[in-house]
Amino acid sequence: SRLRRTTREAHEDYKLLENMNKLTSLKYLEMKDIAINISRNLKDLNQKYAALQPYLEQINLIEEQVAALEQAAYKLDAYSKKLEAKYKKLEKR
Repeated sequence: SRLRRTTREAHEDYKLLENMNKLTSLKYLEMKDIAINISRNLKDLNQKYAALQPYLEQINLIEEQVAALEQAAYKLDAYSKKLEAKYKKLEKR
């Protein structure tokens, strides 16, 4: 009776472990699929970024040129104000 009960418990434990192993195996397969999808998406994103890279470089170049042009405009504005002041001074004479 005690031996039969122990055998039944061992059988139940074995079944429980078997079910846990099956569930764990399914979880690992799920995680593998997720990892494959992440890897695929990352590869796609890297390709898209590589395709955009020349445009991003052009944008950076344009930004630098705009900044230089802006500085030149400020200098020209300051110079024209000086010229205007000199002209007004000469005009008053």
